[in-house]
Amino acid sequence: METSPLSSTLRIALVGDYNAETVAHQAIPLAIDDAAAVLELTADYDWLPTKEIASAEDLVGYDAVWVVPGSPYDNEDGAFIAIRYARENAIPFLGTCGGFQHAVIEYARNVLGWEDASHGETAHGGRLVISPLSCSLVEQTGEIELRPHTLIARAYGRMEIEEAYRCRFGVSPEFVEALNGDALKVTGWDNDGDVRAVELTTHPFFVATLFQHERGALDGRPVPLVREFLRAARR
Repeated sequence: METSPLSSTLRIALVGDYNAETVAHQAIPLAIDDAAAVLELTADYDWLPTKEIASAEDLVGYDAVWVVPGSPYDNEDGAFIAIRYARENAIPFLGTCGGFQHAVIEYARNVLGWEDASHGETAHGGRLVISPLSCSLVEQTGEIELRPHTLIARAYGRMEIEEAYRCRFGVSPEFVEALNGDALKVTGWDNDGDVRAVELTTHPFFVATLFQHERGALDGRPVPLVREFLRAARR
């Protein structure tokens, strides 16, 4: 797929099931608009319900893909299709909360070959690479330590951040070592050493976070990862 020239409008696919009452969904347009203004570019976005994604063809033409919070999705296969499309075609990808969880599962299934990799929210068998957190992070904030020399660390410009969550599921501890391989890297941890962010090092921009950094836009704060996401899409 051809990338957009610098003078063109960026097209962003927001993959997820929009709910006006979801705080992250309220924040995402503000985060995109603010980042676009800082970068002096135009960015349009389309909300793509997961039920409307049946194949990679439904993503063609977008400059970037963001799989947004809101799981369980109406059609989790739609989320997986979008993640795989972005991963295999070097399309800038951002995943937050449910997007993070499904990005980990997609990698486990289609790169590591774990066909039974699944999500503890929707499955009761197989390899539950995403399982209930020992402590719920619904409407919680927490400190995250970032790995140096990574996309996320460069975006924030520091090694320690504090962000908000709304989730009950995360990466199962028993699978962390296997997931943290040559290409996929854990790039953010909480104070207990639990995984909070991952990146794909073989990809121009593939970042997923369990925390919902986009919420900062509701407080008028810049959202560094969204800015870098759009910058990557422009390139």
